[in-house]
Parts: sequence; C-alpha cells; structure tokens
Amino acid sequence: MIEESFKAMPVAVKRVYESVSRSDGARVLVDRLWPRGLRKSEIALQEWLRDLAPSNELRKWFHAQPERWLLFRKRYLKELARPEALEDLKKLYSLARKRKRVTLLYASKNQQHNNATVLKDLLDGMRKPPTGTGPGALRAMRARDAAIRRR
Repeated sequence: MIEESFKAMPVAVKRVYESVSRSDGARVLVDRLWPRGLRKSEIALQEWLRDLAPSNELRKWFHAQPERWLLFRKRYLKELARPEALEDLKKLYSLARKRKRVTLLYASKNQQHNNATVLKDLLDGMRKPPTGTGPGALRAMRARDAAIRRR
C-alpha cells in the first residue's frame, strides 16, 4: 500500500542554478560539493544529502568520459550500497514518502546524465541499489564496453 502511493508521488530533477518554484516541493541537493556562486538562502533546501553523491573518483572519471554513462550508472549504484550512503538513502526515501513532491537538485551541466537522474529512477521504482554484480551483470558490462570500443 505504501509503495503504491509512493509511486504516484512525483519526483523531479532540476539543476540547482534554476530558479526556485513552489511546485518543487521538498528540494534536496544530492551533490557532494556546494554549488559555486550560490548562497543557502538562494537554493531553499529541505536537505543536503552529500553521501548520496558519487565519489570524487567516480565523478571525475565520468566527467572525462561522458559517453560511458551506463558504466557510470552501474558503478554509482554500487557506491550507493556503501554504509555511509545507505543512511542518506533512507533519509531520501523517508522524505519522499512524507512529501507530495520532491525535487532532486544537482549542479552538473549534463542535464540528462547525472547522479540525480539515477536517484530519480530509484525513487520512481522504489528499488534498492544492487549490492553485488553477479556473472550476468559482468557479461552485460563487458558487452557494453566492447560495443563502445567498436564505435
């Protein structure tokens, strides 16, 4: 019953530099670093969940190779299974259940491929991040990498 009502709840993704809107609902920053040039009063945050952001290593790796989105997504989901991220993930699920609308804020210039879109997918599906990779996932990852190299 809770899952059904949760799925109907809208989750939005918005660049933190866009203006604040009443329709945003609870605004949650999901970046590790504070966005440049903005004050807290300008952002109107409900929460700042730093530990939901990708590690610095993963973030830098993806920035240098944006064409590897699927591999970034997989690695990021694995990072969300870390104990420090799980606590913030619980906070995010709890907030999403309590509010009519949640807007995930990010600073990246890439509006389609960023960590907030991955988190939105998790919230929309009410799925927990994977804890293992398994042989099937490893084969799929290798096939995607081979396809990218052939291009």
